[in-house]
Amino acid sequence: MLEIITLGTGAAVPTRFRNLSSTAVIRNGDVYLFDCGECTQIQLRRAGIRPGRIKKIFISHFHGDHIFGLPGLLTSLQMAECSQEITLYGPQGLQDFIEFHKNFSGFTLTYPLHIVEIPDESTGEKISERGMLIHCLPLQHRTRTLGWAFIEEKRPGKFNAARALELGIPSGPLYGKLQAGEEVITDDGVVIHSKEIVGEKRFGHHFAYCLDTSPCDASIELAKNADILVHEATFYSRNADVAKLSGHSTSKDAAYIAQQAGVRELILTHISARTLPNEEVIALQEAIEIFPHAQIAHDLDRFKIDYRED
Repeated sequence: MLEIITLGTGAAVPTRFRNLSSTAVIRNGDVYLFDCGECTQIQLRRAGIRPGRIKKIFISHFHGDHIFGLPGLLTSLQMAECSQEITLYGPQGLQDFIEFHKNFSGFTLTYPLHIVEIPDESTGEKISERGMLIHCLPLQHRTRTLGWAFIEEKRPGKFNAARALELGIPSGPLYGKLQAGEEVITDDGVVIHSKEIVGEKRFGHHFAYCLDTSPCDASIELAKNADILVHEATFYSRNADVAKLSGHSTSKDAAYIAQQAGVRELILTHISARTLPNEEVIALQEAIEIFPHAQIAHDLDRFKIDYRED
């Protein structure tokens, strides 16, 4: 199961209703953080997420509402005596950003911080990491901005224990070999192939995160057949002209991306302060008319996705 917690869902400035951009993904107990706007570390506490579980942080771009919370979070991890290695991904210049704050504020980090910069000239990167593929592509915004996806490797197929017993395979180590795709030999000398017992490999989780951006092909590619797409919906149709000029999306735009990508669920976030709480139902309805499985996120909402069995 994958759990997504929208820590901050506002755009540009915090309001009484929404903090700034940050989304936590929990996978096998590990925390993957996408963007780190102001108040992220407070929201982590409110969500009951232990900072010591953070393994990776992905930064989309250097606008303040997506990164100004990062120096504070890193120093708080230091003060909490966290010791785990954290990998920080983001656009070129991320190392300089961290070093500036370390030098200016005079702080050091004793835990290992590994920084992976995506070069400005890169048209996209695919990074293999412990059973998953991390994929990033440049989006379409006013500054260099990266969309992110992580895609788990396919899981083993279903094991047919009843069939294994029929074929004379005793429960035990031979089951593990069959599950791993190997063939085994019964006590009677019969060779049993894995495909006789184990079904086709099944999809792992696929999560995509696309903000800030105007509608673009990169969002569709990152989200292709994803379980969950977290996509910005800064505006709705009333301010579509502003969205276009500022390099953002409307809720309709996000819904069309989800529809074309064939995702299972769409989470709309990065909501402008111009969209008042009583107007959110309008923005959501505009998305649902195009893509029915859409929701508008609020701070500290939780979304759970089980594994697909197809």
